[in-house]
Amino acid sequence: MSGEEPPKLYANKPKKAQVKQFQEQHKVMSASSSSSPAPPASSNTASTSSSSLPQPPKESFARRYKFLWPMLLTVNLAVGAYLLMRTKKQDEQVTEEEAAPDSAKTAKIAAPVVEESFAKPAIVEPVKVREPIPVDQQRELFKWILEEKRKIKPKDREEKKRIDEEKAILKEFIRAKSIPNL
Repeated sequence: MSGEEPPKLYANKPKKAQVKQFQEQHKVMSASSSSSPAPPASSNTASTSSSSLPQPPKESFARRYKFLWPMLLTVNLAVGAYLLMRTKKQDEQVTEEEAAPDSAKTAKIAAPVVEESFAKPAIVEPVKVREPIPVDQQRELFKWILEEKRKIKPKDREEKKRIDEEKAILKEFIRAKSIPNL
């Protein structure tokens, strides 16, 4: 027991691999010292402890690159200011465009406005005339829509009022003798 060193107190806890490496080196050193004439104990422990002490942990990313933080904040602030100024400039242009037609209208009231469209007219397909839906099917459709409206759970008063109005209209259509064409 007298040959063993007392446990070391470290500022930072060493990793298991470092502890095993230290123990193996310590065993090798003690085995070689027992077979050969023993040098003074203080020099042996000093050489092994200085070589096998755990290295201090690496600095964190933020501390390693601490010179980048002010630059990053400055660039971020500059980009924000640029975007803010750009949106203000666009808002000013929109208000100027709105104000310009008003002044033009007052100056030239009788001037005809001719718009030239460079877009080609779209080819319109003829509208297919469909057969009208029979009244019985329309009533069944209105009844089904009314049932679905009853299943809806409103989130607030406004939505409840809107749904109630729609249900009232559907009830009127269902009760009416003639239904408007869809």
